[in-house]
Amino acid sequence: MKKVINNGNKLKGDILEKYPTKVARKRSKSFVVNDPDNPPEIQANVRTVPGILTQRGCCYAGCKGVVLGPTRDIINLTHGPIGCGFYSWLTRRNQTRTGPEDDNYMTYCFSTDMQDENIVFGGEKKLRQAIQEAYDLFHPKAIAIFSTCPVGLIGDDVHAISREMKEKLGINVFGFSCEGYKGVSQSAGHHIANNQIFKHVVGQNNEEVEGKFKINLLGEYNIGGDSFVIENLLERCGITLVSTYSGNSTIDQFEQSHMADLNCIMCHRSINYVADMMETKFGIPWIKVNFIGADATAKSLRKIAQYFDDKKLMAKVEKVIEEEMVAVEQTIKEVKPRLEGKKVMLFVGGSRAHHYQYLFSEVGMVTVAAGYEFAHRDDYEGRKVLPYIKVDADSRNIEELTVEPDPERYRPRKTEEELKQLEKKGFTLRDYEGMIPEMESGSLVIDDISQYETEVLIEKYKPAVFCAGIKEKYIIQKMGVPLKQLHSYDYGGPFAGFIGAINFFKDIDRMVNTRVWALVKAPWSEEGVEDNCLIDADYVSEVA
Repeated sequence: MKKVINNGNKLKGDILEKYPTKVARKRSKSFVVNDPDNPPEIQANVRTVPGILTQRGCCYAGCKGVVLGPTRDIINLTHGPIGCGFYSWLTRRNQTRTGPEDDNYMTYCFSTDMQDENIVFGGEKKLRQAIQEAYDLFHPKAIAIFSTCPVGLIGDDVHAISREMKEKLGINVFGFSCEGYKGVSQSAGHHIANNQIFKHVVGQNNEEVEGKFKINLLGEYNIGGDSFVIENLLERCGITLVSTYSGNSTIDQFEQSHMADLNCIMCHRSINYVADMMETKFGIPWIKVNFIGADATAKSLRKIAQYFDDKKLMAKVEKVIEEEMVAVEQTIKEVKPRLEGKKVMLFVGGSRAHHYQYLFSEVGMVTVAAGYEFAHRDDYEGRKVLPYIKVDADSRNIEELTVEPDPERYRPRKTEEELKQLEKKGFTLRDYEGMIPEMESGSLVIDDISQYETEVLIEKYKPAVFCAGIKEKYIIQKMGVPLKQLHSYDYGGPFAGFIGAINFFKDIDRMVNTRVWALVKAPWSEEGVEDNCLIDADYVSEVA
């Protein structure tokens, strides 16, 4: 049964009235109260108001940190000051597994370490030297070059240097114009990364991949070992995973990914471009899946099996689901009495603020407010709004590739008749309904939430747990509210699949029901500052 969250409109009004009129007018469009009977239109992917503390990351972070970071055998070389390279090194807990002869450069930090004189006189010479040095030391299959803000400002041509070194070294060297200031958030970096991977890597190897049911998994980054869990489930079902973009991935897998028969998208925002381009060029359809949550995992496995329309595959999938659900149901039975009815707030990137609502709902927890760091309108309202999204100057700043069917390799994986049969059975391709339709009536949906808005919401709602990233973690915990990082999982995880759901339920149960939060007193409160920020952690009394 759907729940109704009360006082959403009043709370929104109270928060916005503290802003200057112009700021309040702008924030109002990105701050909506959900009404299932009349779904709201939300403003997203617009620049953060100057002076407001935002959760967002930069374009470089999205390109290097999110999309290319989890690929183990490409040397990711940051052209810029050492701070950018160092901060983007191993911060997301992306994991990988290598064989005895495989290369793994994820544990290294590569940077040109630009100095003042490079900013004044140019850094191209230093970039050439860095590429040569990396090649001489490691002899990698590929080197990727990432531009930071100073590189864009002084005009170093990373693409020309990449072409020059590619010809000289005989390996794949390619660059990304992903300066941090490009776009309004890390979303621009995802788009730039996917474009370059598609242009320079996908389709480079036409060797056939063995397997009857071959898929790619897009938008899964193996944080805390999530990909390992999904890989295991797919293997037990008899499904061949050709490549993952980009958790636990290699450049060889990217090169052969056009040999798959279906693309499955986890994080829609970070990678829907690749799915669209692969369908246009090679004829591979795509579906939206979600492996966060036990029920969601079961639905996704069944959807993949339905696409291939094979009875043996469907039987295997059902057997795996049945085996896994025993432990899941036992854990839910154990923790649900301690978690049911407690309030959750989620403000994280990609599709995570959407996906994790499934997990919380499985133990009866209620999401009262949620939003994304770098979403576009379709991530909230579904792909049906794509034709109505206005293209602004920031969007035009990102290259749009024009893709056409490959004259030799385009091969529709399903006939028109087969597609019609699937549609008759309720199967949907190329669709994502977004986060808003599945949220409670009266819940708050907030794009690019500010620190001020976060603090007021916590004060008013007193959530049992708040999900965000490292930048918010310690401030919120000092307010007496446990914060679960969903960008790196702190030191927990994996949270994907059935075993991931069990891990998550136990983790949240420990966080929410420990009594330590009742002992927290914010430092600003102890130093004589007005005590209006400290929260009465009423959820603690519920379990005392």
